[in-house]
Amino acid sequence: MKRALTLALLAAALPFTAQAAEGLSYTYIEGGYSASKYDIAPVNRDVDSDGWSVRGSAAFHPNFHAFGDYTRESVDRSPLDRDQWRLGIGYNHEINARTDLLTRVAYQTIDFGRGVDADGYAVEVGARSALLPALEGYALAGYEDYGSGFDSEFYGRLGAQWKFTPNFGVAGDVKLVRGGDTQWFVGPRLRW
Repeated sequence: MKRALTLALLAAALPFTAQAAEGLSYTYIEGGYSASKYDIAPVNRDVDSDGWSVRGSAAFHPNFHAFGDYTRESVDRSPLDRDQWRLGIGYNHEINARTDLLTRVAYQTIDFGRGVDADGYAVEVGARSALLPALEGYALAGYEDYGSGFDSEFYGRLGAQWKFTPNFGVAGDVKLVRGGDTQWFVGPRLRW
């Protein structure tokens, strides 16, 4: 009886024993330079900004992780600042030894000050892969909705990390929003 119960418990746990693909970690913190180009009509048709971002992720299960980021940028030729943050949950599923299928959902907010702000959600799906022992990359397709005052848009996100050591590297990311908005990030990443 004990043996049958043990086997039944192991069989029930199998769906939860999957791991991230080899060489991929969903627990990290990174910070660095960020820049954006966007249209916030009717305030301004063509806006550039730059500043800094802090990002992080923490795996709390072999297939789930929580993530968040905060960006603060100064808008060129303007007294406005752009503050943006998001918090979300991601699911990763190994599709081969070096690649994960990745899905994420997040609550996000953006604030330019002076009453130009919004909050909403984003969903993303794509793949993340250990391309070389020192290089990993990802490609995601997403949709974001900030509610009234901002257009709902589809976007693509491409990113990579070059690992100098197993725990330290430099990461880069570009988000290309339909309609011409673009956001960039580059900076060091510490992972464990």
